[in-house]
Amino acid sequence: MDYSHYTTLAITRRGPADTVLDIQMRALNGKLPTAGHDGHRELAQIWRDVGADDTVRCAVLRGEGLGFSGGGDLALVQDMASDFEVRSRVWKEARDLVYNVINCDKPIVSALHGPAVGAGLVAGLLADISVAAKGAKIVDGHTRLGVAAGDHAAIVWPLLCGMAKAKYYLMLCEAVTGEEAERIGLVSLAVEEAQLLPKAYEIADRLAQGSQSAIRWTKYSLNNWLRQAGPSFDTSLALEFMGFAGPDVKEGIASLRERRAPRF
Repeated sequence: MDYSHYTTLAITRRGPADTVLDIQMRALNGKLPTAGHDGHRELAQIWRDVGADDTVRCAVLRGEGLGFSGGGDLALVQDMASDFEVRSRVWKEARDLVYNVINCDKPIVSALHGPAVGAGLVAGLLADISVAAKGAKIVDGHTRLGVAAGDHAAIVWPLLCGMAKAKYYLMLCEAVTGEEAERIGLVSLAVEEAQLLPKAYEIADRLAQGSQSAIRWTKYSLNNWLRQAGPSFDTSLALEFMGFAGPDVKEGIASLRERRAPRF
């Protein structure tokens, strides 16, 4: 598999016999990885390539720079709000991102540090094993932007941490630290930041050395819980993208650019 066409993801091989694919979301702004037009498309596409690559046994997803992911690039969000064709295309990518992660037969490990928001967070929380730095800051920022919590929220948050916690964090856009995320079951493990990558790589290496049929079939079976939530996810995603055509998102974008609280 040739991964050289990816421009927003740095992809290398490591682990036993180079069977672990290390996928780093690039911080093209020098601070945090953000999902622009190319980044959003590539983050949805990569999991199909991972699944088709017979030389890969496990993948690790991590972020470059100050955090795991910084959410959607505001230029992309503005284009989605003003252009039906862009909105339709990104809706398909958002749908594919969730289902491609779920349906990828290879196990995926995520390593979350710093801020974890937006499209990167989708893959980070849907990963089979999620490892967070204790000081990581996990935020689903949709209602702060003025749109429904679509992306991945409805399909996985209630299953991971329960409906009461999901509603609290998703409706209020409250930040969850990595330590608290482990306590409520939102992530698999929380570790000190210095141990984040070593622990993620250790888990990936163990998965790569295990019985591939047993591990992949276990993943497939367990992910049927997520597939059953597909209708709820499809509804939430449709409502999110309906919101991108509404008035509140304009105030959400303006408030983020002006670094102030929104006035809905």
